[in-house]
Amino acid sequence: MPAIPTAPAPSPDRFLLARRHRLAFSSPSPPSQHLRILPTGLLRLPARPRAAPMSTEARAPAPPVAPPAHPTYDLRAVIALALSEDAGDRGDVSCLATIPSDVEAEATFIAKADGVIAGISLADMIFNQVDPSLKVEWFESDGNYVHKGLQFGKVYGCARSIIVAERVVLNFMQRMSGIATLTKAMSDAARPACILETRKTAPGLRLVDKWAVLIGGGKNHRLGLFDMVMIKDNHISVAGGIANAMRSVDQFLEKEKLTVPVEVETRTIEEVKDVLKYAAENKTSLTRIMLDNMVVPLPNGDVDVSMLKDAVQLINGRFETEASGNVTIDTVKKIGETGVSYISSGALTHSVKALDISLKIDTELALQVGRRTNRA
Repeated sequence: MPAIPTAPAPSPDRFLLARRHRLAFSSPSPPSQHLRILPTGLLRLPARPRAAPMSTEARAPAPPVAPPAHPTYDLRAVIALALSEDAGDRGDVSCLATIPSDVEAEATFIAKADGVIAGISLADMIFNQVDPSLKVEWFESDGNYVHKGLQFGKVYGCARSIIVAERVVLNFMQRMSGIATLTKAMSDAARPACILETRKTAPGLRLVDKWAVLIGGGKNHRLGLFDMVMIKDNHISVAGGIANAMRSVDQFLEKEKLTVPVEVETRTIEEVKDVLKYAAENKTSLTRIMLDNMVVPLPNGDVDVSMLKDAVQLINGRFETEASGNVTIDTVKKIGETGVSYISSGALTHSVKALDISLKIDTELALQVGRRTNRA
């Protein structure tokens, strides 16, 4: 996992209670290394039965998928902001009013729908940021497929801390799992082409969204404006044509001594020919040609990919190719069969349906705590 810059520590009462929460981050341990013994004093009842796993392979521990490396993104600061918008300037008044500070609890993660789980490593970071004494145990790994009703993790410790972290953890995990689920489905259908997301991500959640794509089996497009030259229609219009835009890029990269991938957007076969002509006559840094909206929807709901296929054959492996536009779970298989290298889809992140997940504190334990509190 890349180094993550340290975020300023919040004031003690921002998240909850009279407990100071540090922001020091430690890499999440593999599931097999998580502490499985409850903290002293925790009321432990027999665990609820877990749903049967889909298969031994589906439950096999997998190495954590690291987030994309980004030079400035502060993941802990994003977590702190999410916690702060919940806590405001008073903290969790519901917990403060109803739950004694010394009560400990056990809560279970339950999948409420079938899909691919994502965000387990991020959930570890959130729990650690809220309360480092919380203990988390996972029965699945990021990228595993889960069925509705499966109990795939538990968290033990201070009840107030668990509840404070609950919504932030679930918000991230549900979004990431939705992205990973769609990415997995599209990746499987698109083979041998690779699925990419775009920059159409939730503001402030760019790295988190792209992390979920990796967990789902896709690959990342550029992270931002800094790590790839992407010559799009507006650049071409202002530059006065594709050849002029490409020439300016080659001159700029040579002058600045930069080595980054270069992609150019094309919308017609003629534009593809213009790119190939320029590349044949000039030394160029071009690495990929985007074939934009060459997938044409048909009235019957099907798509015509003949222009895309012709473009791929014309390029003939001289550059990577990327199909973009009119990419859906229903069309991606046909697009992948054209021989294109990559297929990018903004829908992976801008129109994602969250995967429903819940975190439930043990009901019998809660009743025992309530009786004990009332007696006191």
